[in-house]
Amino acid sequence: MAQRGADLPGDSIFAQMGLLSDPTRARILRVLEREELGVGELSRVLQLPQSTVSRHLKALLLHGWIERRAEGASSRVRMSREAPTAEATELWTLVRDDPSCARGAAEDRVRLEDLIALRQVDSRAFFGRVAARWDALRDELFGDGFTLPALTALLPPSWTVVDLGCGTGEALARLAPSVARVIGVDQEASMIEAARARLAGRDNVELVEAGLSAVPLPDALADAALLVLVLHHLPEPAEALREARRLLRPGGALVVVDMVAHDRGEYRQTMGHLHLGFSAEGITALAAAAGLTLDDLRQLPAVPDAQGPALFVARLVCP
Repeated sequence: MAQRGADLPGDSIFAQMGLLSDPTRARILRVLEREELGVGELSRVLQLPQSTVSRHLKALLLHGWIERRAEGASSRVRMSREAPTAEATELWTLVRDDPSCARGAAEDRVRLEDLIALRQVDSRAFFGRVAARWDALRDELFGDGFTLPALTALLPPSWTVVDLGCGTGEALARLAPSVARVIGVDQEASMIEAARARLAGRDNVELVEAGLSAVPLPDALADAALLVLVLHHLPEPAEALREARRLLRPGGALVVVDMVAHDRGEYRQTMGHLHLGFSAEGITALAAAAGLTLDDLRQLPAVPDAQGPALFVARLVCP
């Protein structure tokens, strides 16, 4: 049976204002207004420690904002069908619809939708359950790392691929077995050295230490190019896209992976990010300025335990 916190003398409108002024509690209520969740599920959607979420849930339960329902040895929570008072309902409407929180709320909503989709797969009838068991058995037998290397066999073996901002060479290592030539470019000597150690013994790999605004490689060299989690570090992302355009053969493609636009301003100080992600309109404009055609752009599925903003992948084609 669902339980609500008891009505307390402290449940005045001022007490409710203090309760809802906490951004985390507002995020919790936005999510629980949409879906009943276990505490662990809610923690994954919010990307917060379970202890933090539990502490806020206790306060919300105490003031009548959420209901708790026992389910076996665990419990599930949802937003109460009615707010503690009529005034609290009006207050919640203002907090929920605050435009300054729209971007973060949208990210939470995407993660919630992905979690619900995974839950639906797990709860399907016979064939869904068999598929779920087969995936676990396959991972137990063969691990979970073979799918991507196998899929790279779809690439034409004659291709040359340039990874702009290659870092430690993870993408190069995955591509090298399937294409004729891979070239990694990075301006950081330490990254190039790490990539060289990782790719030792590969005779179709080249590494170039250079910035991305003037890459010392010939025109029309590559069939494909990559910019994976690089653009947000660059003072002028347009320069990197123009260089990619120069390096691509006609019909070649540039694949860009980066963060969707977000409001985590602390990343500028803690991680050196120069851009807080990119909107679809921003990527479209950058592509056009570089002489590339935006062929596809989509948000990547959220990883339940990931702590960062959502990611997108864009495919830009050289005419």
